[in-house]
Amino acid sequence: MDTRPTENQSQTSATGFILMGFSIDPNNQNLLFVLGLFIYLLTLGGNLAIITLIMIDQRLQTPMYFLLGNLSFVEICCTSTTAPKVLWDLLSGDKTISYIGCALQLYFFGTFGSTECVLLSAMAYDRYVAVCHPLHYTLLINQTVRRRLLAASWIIGHSNSTINTAMVFSLHFCHSNKINHFFCDIPPLLHLSCSDIFVSQMVTFTISGGIMIVSFGLTLLSYVFIVSSVLKIHTAHGRMKAFSTCGSHLTVVSIFYGTLMYTYIRPSSTHSIKEDPLISILYTTIIPLLNPLIYSFRNKEVQGALYKVLAKRRS
Repeated sequence: MDTRPTENQSQTSATGFILMGFSIDPNNQNLLFVLGLFIYLLTLGGNLAIITLIMIDQRLQTPMYFLLGNLSFVEICCTSTTAPKVLWDLLSGDKTISYIGCALQLYFFGTFGSTECVLLSAMAYDRYVAVCHPLHYTLLINQTVRRRLLAASWIIGHSNSTINTAMVFSLHFCHSNKINHFFCDIPPLLHLSCSDIFVSQMVTFTISGGIMIVSFGLTLLSYVFIVSSVLKIHTAHGRMKAFSTCGSHLTVVSIFYGTLMYTYIRPSSTHSIKEDPLISILYTTIIPLLNPLIYSFRNKEVQGALYKVLAKRRS
């Protein structure tokens, strides 16, 4: 098969792509910009507040909050990969993105998304040790283990994204330069390619799908053991307290992994161009916004640290 770039392919590489985003009334773009900016700033503020509280309060400098702080950092990076460009598109009407800019956006989004997958499973392991092996917690989750878990998260995220980005941008794009999405993502880019995308699809399915499934499986397994241990608690108050914490965490984890798996590892024949942007809003916008509330601000220790900071500022 002749895979040499045609004139249209060369033009796409030179001029870049057009992010079509959502099919919305132009009169509503200003309203959507204000709403998007508000959500983005709220997401940044909430996650930055978590990081700041963990850094300044000695009571929060524990393994659990170490992982929570890093999760908040990843959330900031992940949402900042897509939100500023979307907001600029809404404000200016300029929906173009360069070829290199698209590749960089895909790489960084893939890195942060994959890192979050592994980091969530590391957090589940931390909770498993805390609930099921409390006497050995400081031994099993020491500083060295924490750093290795964090390093593994970033290495896996970087490796996965590097491979996927290289595979996608080794293809030729000649069908169109209009991406039916609000950011550069794997499924809509594969849809534009005139090359044989079978190998790229298999690589994405195997590597990205493997990371998602294994991470979710380890998270789910951790919670099976946690629930088993919690059911052995004799007091109803103790069981309710443990279940409320685990339930919130597991709910967000399920939404996060569910939307990622639905987007990236289902067959290409079932992909809906109209559905994908709407589903992507969940893990690019909603989950980063909710994470500080669910993981941290509902925690009494975080609330205490926040009240302490506010009290100092008032005095």
